[in-house]
Amino acid sequence: MFQQLNKQSIPWFTIAIIGIFIFSVSLRFWGLGRFNTLVFDEVYYAKFANNYLTRTPFFNAHPPLSQYIIAIGIWLGSHFPFGNDTVNGLTGSLRSPISYRWINALTGSFIPLVVAGIAYQLTHRRSYALIAALFTAADGLFLVESRYALNNIYLVILGLLGQWYFLLAVSNKGYKRWLWLAFAGVWFGASASIKWNGLWFMLGAYMLWGSAWLMRWARLANKGQDSAASHQDAQNATLSNKKMPWQNLTQLNLLHIIVNLGIIPVLIYSLIWIPHLKLNPTPDFWDMQNEILHYHERIGNGPKVHPYCSNWYTWPLMLRPIAYFYEKSRSATEMPPLLPPLPPGTGKVIFDVHAIGNPILWWLSTAAILILILQLAHTFLQGGGGKYPLKPSSWIGLYLIINYAANLLPWVRVTRCTFIYHYMGSSVFATLALAWIIDQWLQSPKPILKKTGITVIFLVLLAFVFWMPIYLGLPLDQQAYQIRMWLQSWI
Repeated sequence: MFQQLNKQSIPWFTIAIIGIFIFSVSLRFWGLGRFNTLVFDEVYYAKFANNYLTRTPFFNAHPPLSQYIIAIGIWLGSHFPFGNDTVNGLTGSLRSPISYRWINALTGSFIPLVVAGIAYQLTHRRSYALIAALFTAADGLFLVESRYALNNIYLVILGLLGQWYFLLAVSNKGYKRWLWLAFAGVWFGASASIKWNGLWFMLGAYMLWGSAWLMRWARLANKGQDSAASHQDAQNATLSNKKMPWQNLTQLNLLHIIVNLGIIPVLIYSLIWIPHLKLNPTPDFWDMQNEILHYHERIGNGPKVHPYCSNWYTWPLMLRPIAYFYEKSRSATEMPPLLPPLPPGTGKVIFDVHAIGNPILWWLSTAAILILILQLAHTFLQGGGGKYPLKPSSWIGLYLIINYAANLLPWVRVTRCTFIYHYMGSSVFATLALAWIIDQWLQSPKPILKKTGITVIFLVLLAFVFWMPIYLGLPLDQQAYQIRMWLQSWI
């Protein structure tokens, strides 16, 4: 007799997560070698990576970890039994586009899984983890950044791994806590070794820990109500049947933080420079840090520096995305780049790769962050966090808001030209905020909220499909291109 299958006997969560991963991998690898050239900042990172392989000295305005990874990808890709029939010499050696792109594509495919891990660790709700993973997989900017030899994908995934392991650390005790915290420090240090703004992920962990201590001291000052706080925390744990991370934040002492989120990241960052300094012994380590700082201070800002410069406050509304590649051809089968270029007015088919997020996802995610800020402000005004402990939903909101702000607000004081991809760290937490609200709606007994939640998921996926041609660089006629440029500032 066959047992009747039911929800308990079928691992739906595992199947769905694997499906999202396969979906992400497929989109990132499909047509990966479509443009046999260097796209956008591949002119730096693919070249720098190849320089390590050819032992060619060079100067780089960022830490070297992403170029190491791309270099490993190039070396491995050059030995693949496929993909090497189309090559170019733009990196300084004859390389196929797939060889310098494939490792980015593979790495980017894992970001939805890491986001799912963070979502689950926050709530122990599989539905939330699945929605968060699905939304992340349906973001256009992450798809575009994964398909070319650029460095932002590495910064984000390493920073998110640091956040995930930080949550694992505060959920455990004893040697496991030290182990997970040490790994968090490794990932945070590695993220900063891609670009310095990778430090913002670790800043979020510092701010969350500091906030937990401030609220505890506030409750202690309010007539000794910390015992009531402990009782409420126990009730929260009972309600969730799981030990949630926020309950243990104040169990992290200064030694935990100094060793694991201080010494270890600095050590990792320093060690990662060794291969680069062996190839480029001058300037030395300290001089190199000064050179990087002065380089970025000299860049300047405005359209004269780069036509796609954008200020930090435009990113949440996605007012100025970037055209990474734009060329015309006479037909959909005539693949650019064309040499020599076509005369003006000859090309009828547009091949455009736009570094643009999923508009519906981004705009709704920005609204979700604003909703959480308003909810949390109301909670604090009512005495939450000071007179009595925060509820689980408020802690989740606090975690998302703090990490969103930690990745966005440092850019306020940056005077150099900045780009929309600098918002990628913040956008993950905005996406998690939207997924959290949608998950609550789907769990609500009110039919209107459930229907609204389903509608939002459908609209996000529909928008992803609609803008997919400009994520993947598929051929479009002029009308099809224009209907996807909703704002003049997008062009």
